[in-house]
Amino acid sequence: MSDVAFSPSKPSFSPLRLQDRSLAWQAGAVVLGTLFLALASYIEVPMVPVPVTMQTFAVTLVGALYGWRLGAVTIAAWLVEGAVGFPVLAGGAAGASFFVGPTGGYLFAFPLVGALVGWLAERGWNGKRVMLAFAAMLLGNLVCLVLGTLWLAVFIGAEQAITFGFLPFIVGGLLKSALGAATLMALPGGKAKSIKP
Repeated sequence: MSDVAFSPSKPSFSPLRLQDRSLAWQAGAVVLGTLFLALASYIEVPMVPVPVTMQTFAVTLVGALYGWRLGAVTIAAWLVEGAVGFPVLAGGAAGASFFVGPTGGYLFAFPLVGALVGWLAERGWNGKRVMLAFAAMLLGNLVCLVLGTLWLAVFIGAEQAITFGFLPFIVGGLLKSALGAATLMALPGGKAKSIKP
């Protein structure tokens, strides 16, 4: 039987095995995940109106490692921290105003991106199949860019939004997707191997 991209069985790659851990372990993972997301937000290249950060790398990696449910919860928790005033958003920014401003679409896309990548990782798009892991990360980045650009277009128009909110981030999305896939492959249990039919 030929190899297939999707498998409906239990998660096939979860080096952290969070789905098998206690609620306390999972809560701790959420806290650590929000710290990782916050640190990634500080790695920034300032641009207007949307800065380049390592946020999408962190969001897709959290999704892939935590699975779609806990990944989305972790990312949402990080965004709530930012909304209530913790300096965890891009460049240490904080406040609810960022969620209704030009970059709001990217922020609201993050939990969806984490869930998408996590869902794909649970079905074999993971470090054991590095090209599929790369594709999952790339899809996540694309979803973030599309949703963020659509939101940005409300503020500055479609043409300007594509010019300043989509096109400059394509190369970065490719590089961060490759780095994410390589990170998954490098983790224990993540090296590519032949898949049994």
